[in-house]
Amino acid sequence: MTANAQTGTYDVNINSPQYFSVKVPDGNYKVTVTVGSKKRKAETVLRAESRRLMVENAVTKRGQMTDYSFIVNKRSPRYVVVTDKGQREEIVKLKDREKAYLNWDDSLTIEINGAAPAVSRIQIERDTSATTIFLCGNSTVVDQESEPWASWGQMITRWFDSSVAISNHAESGLTARTFIGGNRLEKILTMMRPGDYVVCEFGHNDEKEKRPGDGAWYHYVYNLKIFVDKVRQAGGNIIFCTPTQRRFWQDDNKHIKDTHGDFPAAMLSVAERENVPVIDLNGMTRTFFETLGYEDSKKALVHYPANTYPGQDKPLADNTHFNTYGAYEVAKMVVKGLQELKLPFLKGLRPDWTGFDPAHPDAHADFKWYDAKSMDSKKPDGN
Repeated sequence: MTANAQTGTYDVNINSPQYFSVKVPDGNYKVTVTVGSKKRKAETVLRAESRRLMVENAVTKRGQMTDYSFIVNKRSPRYVVVTDKGQREEIVKLKDREKAYLNWDDSLTIEINGAAPAVSRIQIERDTSATTIFLCGNSTVVDQESEPWASWGQMITRWFDSSVAISNHAESGLTARTFIGGNRLEKILTMMRPGDYVVCEFGHNDEKEKRPGDGAWYHYVYNLKIFVDKVRQAGGNIIFCTPTQRRFWQDDNKHIKDTHGDFPAAMLSVAERENVPVIDLNGMTRTFFETLGYEDSKKALVHYPANTYPGQDKPLADNTHFNTYGAYEVAKMVVKGLQELKLPFLKGLRPDWTGFDPAHPDAHADFKWYDAKSMDSKKPDGN
């Protein structure tokens, strides 16, 4: 379902999984969705753009109508650079696979899903007051477009109310250098307002670069410094996340083998020198995997036998990329890290946030996810 008007209130009668789209300019939008049915009990999941989780599972009794509000950040690849000589239009260098993403089109899209969805009204209004958290990174951060892949950047949205917006500019296969070279940082800087935040997680792909000067202690730290300088120059706040662990085990199958070499230490060195707050995803994901154990840790990643998903004729056994459960747990680790930093925008945490300990993760059996329509068994770029 697509509406032509830019913003407004739409009376709808949605009782099955589907998408609702409105064409709007780039920016933040407060979306208020009325869920529930006069005739039946309903269970509704709300997601935005490329599978960003907004409302996890809204259960309403027969006759009960409840409003849920959240901020959706909408963007296109285009942006304007203003200089002393005037202004010019530039464009983010998208990968071919990104060009069909809901994240990058001209519409704001709401995905209605769930066991028994019911939506009667959708209100969309421009927002200029929310604090925006911009995300930079690779396939462990990106809003993965298709099942069964997922990343923490598209799950962390679930934990914030309408005072916080998440704008995820990560993409699979990127390094700190290629993120900058693809104009993604410049796009962020044109959208960012003083006081906003930029969160960076790089390392998985940076460690595979082999050009002269590449490595943890030269090009990697050099590019991290560019993020620090440019974000602060624009009045923003920067936060680092050390890279998530891969599910690579030592010979005893009890302890994770660190595959990132000097890259976490190099990030920490820049953080210490430049006074950048750090979230230790490297350490928390190690604890998470080791707590789950050798076999159960597969349940947090894309490990599925053949024919689990339509068109998936071969088994999937990926030890880097998270599934929806794993991404949900890592998003909780990021929120935990933000809490430890005592950041002011955390007043926007939803009241059902109860904290998280990676040594005591949520049970996989208790996690529910209703698949989106988009599925792709092809592995994302990067490792």
